[in-house]
Amino acid sequence: MVIAAPASGSGKTTVATGLMAALRARGLRVSPHKVGPDYIDPGYHALATGRPGRNLDPWLTSEDLVAPLFLHGASGADVAVVEGVMGLFDGRADTDVASTAHVARLLEAPVVLVVDAARQSRSVAAVVHGFATFDPRVRVGGVVLNRVGSDRHEELCRSALAAAGVPVLGAIRRDDAVSTPSRHLGLIPAAERESEAVAAVERLGALVARSCDLEALVRLARTAPALRARPWSPAAALREAATEETRREGPAVSSGGGRRPVVATAGGAAFTFGYAEHAELLRAAGADVVTFDPLRDRALPEGAAAVVIGGGFPEMYAADLAANEPLKREIAAFRGPIAAECAGLLYLCESLDNHPMCGKIAAKAEMTPRLTLGYRDATATRDSLLTRAGERYRGHEFHRTAVTAAGEPLFRWEGGGDGHGDALVTASYLHLHWAGRPLSAQRLVSSSRSPSALR
Repeated sequence: MVIAAPASGSGKTTVATGLMAALRARGLRVSPHKVGPDYIDPGYHALATGRPGRNLDPWLTSEDLVAPLFLHGASGADVAVVEGVMGLFDGRADTDVASTAHVARLLEAPVVLVVDAARQSRSVAAVVHGFATFDPRVRVGGVVLNRVGSDRHEELCRSALAAAGVPVLGAIRRDDAVSTPSRHLGLIPAAERESEAVAAVERLGALVARSCDLEALVRLARTAPALRARPWSPAAALREAATEETRREGPAVSSGGGRRPVVATAGGAAFTFGYAEHAELLRAAGADVVTFDPLRDRALPEGAAAVVIGGGFPEMYAADLAANEPLKREIAAFRGPIAAECAGLLYLCESLDNHPMCGKIAAKAEMTPRLTLGYRDATATRDSLLTRAGERYRGHEFHRTAVTAAGEPLFRWEGGGDGHGDALVTASYLHLHWAGRPLSAQRLVSSSRSPSALR
């Protein structure tokens, strides 16, 4: 089932995460998913279910991959819960591309609409009626009322919705104890809160269990028809990508043989953003993936032949990152391939808000008051570790920082561009989903096997 809402701030994350935790507490194996490029909510989903939180994004990976990626993530599960993004029909620009409705259609899944009932009663029926009839291809199977003020308030809302013919599957009272702390880019990632995040998820599960009809929700999920797609496979994705590149440009990069190179992936509180499929693709390409924490570890993992530094909040830990001189020096001198996105780009710069970083890239980064957010249809301007000149990449930007650097950016798109790249480095603000570009993993692993990758 897909958990959606008329608008952001209605309580989707509360209901979706709480529902995942409540169903798991009932003994069900729950598969967690999130519409869109967001990294933060899946961290809470993972705590609630004990399985990796996975993203479903038709823009980043293509429409054709949504169902296969869903089936890959949901393998062995009893029920799947998909948290939507923004309002049900809000997509890229003035379309519903990559919207919650778009994904619901691709999965043929019923939608549970979370409605913030505060400051209204009978009007909730008009809201639900509009959303239920706006697109007949999207099936709204029920409603969860959020922020209900009293028994009388709930009775009025239920009565209005009964007349509209849409079942109420839950009514959640106002409860400030279940709020999740946030800051400049949304919720604080679960990996930064650890025990507090676990407790928050437990509270959400208890809240949904006592406020919603779990049996009715599971029955609704069971009305979703079987999907006709095949589950996504990282190994198959790499084979298909290599075949396509061979057809287009000649022999593709080789996976090599012999030893499995170690790919060191940044983690810890400062680097919490990443898609589960990236590590799966790296392993399928022949690498061993080992996580390191730039806040705590004084050196890269033993034998590291490549480094991946994803997104996160390095600006919140700039002083601590700057203080880890041994690791910064090692990364600055590292002769193997490095792939970095957003936070990783900042870490590779000379400085971040005047705190010295690794200095791998001749650029400076600083916080800004402006939020940069949106999908990008980008073109690579030249070859680099992961890119080839002229290739198109679909990515997503999400940051409140700016990087000052000289030279032609690695990526260009309408109205902008950014990034640094050479034979051993690809670093930019763009978040990419490698399931939509599997050769990124293969190119990194192949490069890590070359003599120049030895430290």
